[in-house]
Amino acid sequence: MSRDPAAPALRSVVVLGLLSTFGPLSLDLYLPALPELADDLASTPSAAQLTITACLVGLALGQLVAGPLSDRFGRRRPLLVGLVAYLLTSLACAFAPSVAVLVVLRLVQGLAGAAGLVIARAVARDLYEGRRLVLFFSRLTLISGLAPVVAPVLGGQLSRVMSWRGIFVVLAGFGALLLVAGLLQRETLPAERRSTGGLTTTLRGFRVLLHDRFFVGAALSAGLAGASMFAYISGATFVLQRIYGLSAQGFSLVFGLNSVGIMVMSQVGARLSRRRSPVAVLALGLALNLLGASALAVTVLLDLGLTFLVPSLFVMVSALGLVFPTATALAMSDYPEQAGTASSLLGLGQFVFGAVVAPLVGIAGEGTAVPLGVVAVVVSSLATLAFLTLVRPAVRARSEEVLPSTPPPA
Repeated sequence: MSRDPAAPALRSVVVLGLLSTFGPLSLDLYLPALPELADDLASTPSAAQLTITACLVGLALGQLVAGPLSDRFGRRRPLLVGLVAYLLTSLACAFAPSVAVLVVLRLVQGLAGAAGLVIARAVARDLYEGRRLVLFFSRLTLISGLAPVVAPVLGGQLSRVMSWRGIFVVLAGFGALLLVAGLLQRETLPAERRSTGGLTTTLRGFRVLLHDRFFVGAALSAGLAGASMFAYISGATFVLQRIYGLSAQGFSLVFGLNSVGIMVMSQVGARLSRRRSPVAVLALGLALNLLGASALAVTVLLDLGLTFLVPSLFVMVSALGLVFPTATALAMSDYPEQAGTASSLLGLGQFVFGAVVAPLVGIAGEGTAVPLGVVAVVVSSLATLAFLTLVRPAVRARSEEVLPSTPPPA
């Protein structure tokens, strides 16, 4: 009996989708309890938001290590080490005696969780290329997108029956589930395709990628547009609950709605990519992201209220369902032999920008939502600028290279 050809792809989507949930789970599950965390540890909202920043920094730097290691030693071993470390650190977070200790633990937690994020993308590149890679990343977003839907809603319900410490114990349980998913993942990088040469080879690979305008443009477009979401993640808890008076459950519903938007738009992008070029789909996603961010900025500056705030957030965040799959596939398309290294730089950009904007949103205190709107529209504008000045010129240059030369006159 022949094997169903769709079965391996489905299993890969599910397993890699689960491994791609480190960011949403680590950041979103305890968001409804963030105000309680700040009060319990006698810290300020800005200090509490540093626990988000620390995790983002860890997720960024950890990818720089895990990606090249996976190119050298294969995908499976670095992945399993990271999964075990993530599980143990999540448990330690539940017993943090102060916000300073929690910030350090969250940094380590991010470093460990980075392995799942970077290796999931590298495995996808091992398996697919071209339009199939775009489609696969879109399907991956559908699965991984369940995490930001479920996490804040579940976090809102958990915050009713347990403290923020209990939520970190639950997070450790998710770590155990992800470890099982990692054990199910087969090795996709055979020994003969692995890189050699150690640190010198790794640095040379980084240099090649950073000199590629197309790669840098796609990575910056994804990272800067994604920063608008991280601004929303770090600031929405205080904005929606403290300023606009939503309950933890109401906040969770709004947050979940936006996450559903990402999932839906990722599938819209998958359909569009069958008929349009990935570059065109990316351009559409960036335009919608900027539109939503601009509407958000106007809403908070003019104090137009929830009626305009919620739709603005929805457009801004949902557009990332178009941006992330296409930008990721475009950036990694030319580097099958350096998939881990390319994936690490992609992840670095996304989480470094996120780590920078997260504390800026709360810098003016709890009484105003203006920093959220300003930060969102600035990073969205920069994402569009990166696309226009780096990606589009590189695409035109490549088109000119493949055009047949004009024959000389007779």
